[in-house]
Amino acid sequence: MLNIVLVCPEIHQNTGNIARTCAATGSRLHLVRPLGFEITDKALRRAGLDYWYLLDVKIYDSLEDFMACHGQDRLWMLSTKAPRSYTEAEFRDGDYLLFGPESKGLPEPFLEAHRDRCLKIPMVPDARSLNLSNAAAVTVYEALRQLDFPGMRMFGKMK
Repeated sequence: MLNIVLVCPEIHQNTGNIARTCAATGSRLHLVRPLGFEITDKALRRAGLDYWYLLDVKIYDSLEDFMACHGQDRLWMLSTKAPRSYTEAEFRDGDYLLFGPESKGLPEPFLEAHRDRCLKIPMVPDARSLNLSNAAAVTVYEALRQLDFPGMRMFGKMK
């Protein structure tokens, strides 16, 4: 199982879309407060549609609280400031993919403290960043590709 960690997410629609990605991939969602919305927000639940019963969500009071619980686990920090591409990482089952708030990303001192675990998604020079839910989906599916999509259907109804 992969773990997607949203540190201080600000936009409920992004979190709802990421929750749906977690449900569809069997990933666990970790939310680190403060949140920019109420977890019961109607739009957040609507983005997950009927997938909420598949979702495993853990909530932490702060980044420090999260790190006290998972600081020894395999963490990957996603940031536009990172020195290398997410495709260079060798993902493993149980890895944690951390994403910062939409407006500013993960704190720079935190990134510097974990420099060797920082990854970015390549973009053209004038692009600032991808939407948070797109970045999470791109990264989790690369990790799952490397793991050969464990427990996932690899076929459709077409013959």
